Amino acid sequence: MLYRLRQSSTDEGGFTLIELLVVILIIGILAAIAIPAFLSQTSKASDSAAKTQAGTLETVMQTYANVLRMPVHTTASAQAPALGAAIHAAVAAGAYPDVRAAGQVMGSRGARSYLPDKAAADGYDRLYAEYAQLHDYFGRGVNDVMHRLHAMRREALG
Repeated sequence: MLYRLRQSSTDEGGFTLIELLVVILIIGILAAIAIPAFLSQTSKASDSAAKTQAGTLETVMQTYANVLRMPVHTTASAQAPALGAAIHAAVAAGAYPDVRAAGQVMGSRGARSYLPDKAAADGYDRLYAEYAQLHDYFGRGVNDVMHRLHAMRREALG
């Protein structure tokens, strides 16, 4: 009789409660190992993205100083837009004669200043001259190629 009960329980093809609990335990252990490792990787990815963005900001600020051909200074305030609005409001209210005077009193410079690089600024000037010539050539009627292309497009579209 006992043999027949064992035989019928093994013939059904299902999992026992113990087997299911062991599988759940193994999945829990694997999750306990994998989740912290995954979270560590997302933290590293965020750090890498922040470093890339900081490098891009450095390039943009230096380019800005080169194109303007004047120093660009950062502010020590974390609320630079609000500080700028307050400076302009103070000038508008008559508390200061101009923005420069208000900025010297109300603002503070950050640790970083970007000084123009003459060679890079000259390169940007040459590049801008080429773009301006292209604009004038294609956009101001010196050559009506753009009008002809638009006409051709309208014809093709019907």
